[in-house]
Amino acid sequence: MANASKNLLQLAQAGNYAVPAFNIHNLEIAKAVLETSEEMQSPVLLAATPGTVKYMGEEFLIGIMEAARKTYSIPFEVHLDHHENIDDIKRLIDMGVGSVMIDASHHPFEENIAIVKEVVDYASNYGVFVEAELGRLSGIEDDMSVDEKDAIYTNPAQAKEFVERTGIHSLAVAIGTAHGLYKGEPKLDLDRLQEIRQVVDVPLVLHGGSGLPDALVQETIRMGICKVNIATELKNAFVAGLSKYLIDYPDQNDPRKYFSDAITNLKKVAADKINMCQSAGKA
Repeated sequence: MANASKNLLQLAQAGNYAVPAFNIHNLEIAKAVLETSEEMQSPVLLAATPGTVKYMGEEFLIGIMEAARKTYSIPFEVHLDHHENIDDIKRLIDMGVGSVMIDASHHPFEENIAIVKEVVDYASNYGVFVEAELGRLSGIEDDMSVDEKDAIYTNPAQAKEFVERTGIHSLAVAIGTAHGLYKGEPKLDLDRLQEIRQVVDVPLVLHGGSGLPDALVQETIRMGICKVNIATELKNAFVAGLSKYLIDYPDQNDPRKYFSDAITNLKKVAADKINMCQSAGKA
């Protein structure tokens, strides 16, 4: 479904809501996210990090995506999240993935541009949506750790140049969010976000959506955020439900039943985040 993500985010930008991007880690999480989104008639992105792709297997991930298209009526796309290997991205585009994030944000500005532009040029042959990041978030993404003191915010002037020279379809901004849960009260630089919005026309993306107050996220949406990434809260809810089930039913030997509480927990969090993004009924 070429340009699915581009269309989703453009509609969100026009409609003043955000598309939730939920990180998936296995079939159970993918199905729970899709079922919740279908029930609430919300568009959704299934975000797969390099670790998830490796765990699930490329062919299985594509197979799940193709099966889901036959099962669910809502608009959705599998989105490669924080991928750095260009060859991997190109191969997955060849296999049918329609939305990718090339993360070269840890490189110097000019190198970041060159890497991102190579992906954009390749993706354009397939009508594939490309997201990139300028600035860094603190926290952990797979095995990559960014120390808080080294995290840098997105420079508005550089953001304008970055978008113009790369041709990306959306820009992930660093305005004070973090991967993982927050150690204290999150403080976002909304003035910086407003400055970026004034000079950049493409949809803006907020990573590190777990643990942020709904009102704060909705303020960023009013200021131009069109996609919100959520991972940690989903994982925590899933693991808590799974752990509780195994403690409550230590003699249960049917693995298919282990995930019942985990899925219930996860679907509740997903529903809350869909409401936070104000995307319910937008499918």
